[in-house]
This record gives sequence, C-alpha cells and structure tokens, in this order.
Amino acid sequence: MGSAEQMRKAGIDISLADAAAQQHREQARTVVFAALDGQLSALIVVADPLRESTPEVLRKLRAQAIRVIMATGDNRATAQAVARQVGIEEIEAEVLPHRKAELVRELQARGKRVAMAGDGVNDAPALAEADVGIALGTGTDVALESGDIVLVKGDLRGILRARRLSKAVMRNVRQNLFFAFVYNAAGVPLAAGVMYPLFHLTLNPIFAAAAMSLSSVSVISNSLRLRRVRL
Repeated sequence: MGSAEQMRKAGIDISLADAAAQQHREQARTVVFAALDGQLSALIVVADPLRESTPEVLRKLRAQAIRVIMATGDNRATAQAVARQVGIEEIEAEVLPHRKAELVRELQARGKRVAMAGDGVNDAPALAEADVGIALGTGTDVALESGDIVLVKGDLRGILRARRLSKAVMRNVRQNLFFAFVYNAAGVPLAAGVMYPLFHLTLNPIFAAAAMSLSSVSVISNSLRLRRVRL
C-alpha cells in the first residue's frame, strides 16, 4: 500500500486507475493504492472533512497581513482542491517531512517570523523548527511534544485567541516596564540624596519602602487586568 510514486518504484502498473484516482483528488480526497502479488488490486480513498471554522480563521489571519502557506504530503491535485475550499493561494504539495522543515528555514532566512500549525508525525520537524510551533491537540504525541502551543480541541480558532492573548501580554509587559522605570527614576535619586544639597531633603526609609511596595502593587494590579481580556 502506498502512493502512486511508491507503486511506480515497486514496478506496479497503475495506469488503469489513473483517471479514477485523479477524479477523487480533484474532490479533495487522498488516494492510496493497494497491490497484491505485483498487481494493482484496489484504490483506498480517504477524505478529511474541513472544519466549518477553518475558512473564517484563514480569512481573519490574512486580514491581519499574515501570509498563509499550505504544506502537505498530499498529491498536488488534492492540495489544490482543498486550497480552493479554504481560500489558500500558496501551496507546497507532495512534500516529505524534511521539506516542511526546510520551507520553515527558507522563510526564516528571508527575515520572516514563522508559525507552523500541524498535527502529524511528519509535521514534527517543522513544528520544532518554527519560531512558534502550534500543535493540534487531536494529533500525534510527537507533534504535541514539538509544539510551543497546543490547541487542545484542535480548533484553528485557537490561533486567533493565542494571538490576541500574546498581544495583550506584551502590551502589559511594556506598561509594567514603564511603571517600574518611572518609580525607579523618581525614587532612586531621592533615596541617594540628590535633593539634600539644595533643600536638605532626604527620603525617609519608611516612605522609600512604601514607594517600592506601591511599585510592586501597581505592576501586579496591571498584570491582573489580563484576566479581563476578551479572547
């Protein structure tokens, strides 16, 4: 059992099934050939139905200026049929696992930040290579181990939620750094006695301790606002 290429390498003639196989591929189905005693004996057709949310997710990602590429080991006709259904324009078809990882490295070499989403054994190298590996929770264990983010339910809408959360976290981090800088920029010179030569003013240690505590409280309070982020 295997692909058309594997059958040809084994010297098995599949020409009689070519038309039927192509018809299934154009309907976004994967065709597996089965041979017995050196003769083609059957076609096994596998279809992986698309989630209803997938076209919407891809549309929103493109609206955020994210370039979407589909890399698959499937036949090009099958890949093109799926791509038409979800609105993907760039396709890498009939690729082996190492080619997926190479594609990630090529994009990174051009200065791109790459996120890779996948669920299979053959996706693991690319998931590990990507800047952000997104594993689907319904996939294989090796894919889950290779990913940085795991979408437990396997729903691609989790990618949109993860982006919103990451943006909110980074915004919060920048705000906290600003608060810390302001407190230290004002408090450290006072504690060092910069006002003493002019006004004979010093910072009472009690007030200094209170100011440092207030700094920590403000940062923590600001961080807790992440609980109210709508994802």
